[in-house]
Amino acid sequence: MAPGLALFLTFALVPAIAVVGMSFTDISGMPNVPWHWVGLDNYRRFFSAGAVAANLDVINRTLVFALSVTVILNALALLLAVLLSGRLRGAALYRSIVFMPVVLGVTIVGLIWSLVFNPTGGPAASLWSSFGSSSSFLGDPKLAFTLIIFVQIWAAIGTTMMIYHAGLMAVPADLYEAARVDGANAWHRLRHVTIPMVAPAITANMVISIVGSLQTYQIIYVLTGDRPTTSVLALKVFSIGFGTSEQGYAAAVSMIQFVLVAVIALVLLTYLRRRETQL
Repeated sequence: MAPGLALFLTFALVPAIAVVGMSFTDISGMPNVPWHWVGLDNYRRFFSAGAVAANLDVINRTLVFALSVTVILNALALLLAVLLSGRLRGAALYRSIVFMPVVLGVTIVGLIWSLVFNPTGGPAASLWSSFGSSSSFLGDPKLAFTLIIFVQIWAAIGTTMMIYHAGLMAVPADLYEAARVDGANAWHRLRHVTIPMVAPAITANMVISIVGSLQTYQIIYVLTGDRPTTSVLALKVFSIGFGTSEQGYAAAVSMIQFVLVAVIALVLLTYLRRRETQL
């Protein structure tokens, strides 16, 4: 236990405490540049009159992104898990294909979809042109955010599906047989047998999805960069932390993000745990 505790303190707790401390300073991260204790100034700056509208817009976009990804991702992943956990021929191969984006990495995924949505010769542009239309896709301020949500779901659905698949494998086949004998159709079996039995997997996947989505910035950065129409809170932290010399302010924004993630995750976990006993 001691080595594990030492690793936790070294790589998790100590850096977290350091970030909290940095958020109350004007540290720049530059060598030989003195820093000063500024108290709550970084937090006041985030919610100041000149910045609050833009920052609240980023938070709102972050919540829309996380909610959209979480709901759609889990619905599709559960459906795929049910379809590919039965007697379908080649189910293992299909599961491997669905899981493949997980092992590609963010950069490869971003490159693939940047090529697909290339407005000057990409497959999506060719398809669009066949209908007599055109689009700039990731360059379109209104469409880009929707496409990013789609790509994020595509990239993450493999892991989510496999967690549901593991849960489904633990459901006794006798329950389905009994339901069929009682005249339950496919929907009733899904609603009254499958979902209650995989409720712990649903809870785990929902919490993992919402936390991961609230912290996601990599795929957005690869696809569109830091644009006002696609920026989320995690990307704002990244841009400030690595694009400016305001490490203290970046730490403060990251703490605001941490509070947002922690509150949402705790509320969701509490709700889903209660729902498990009611299904």
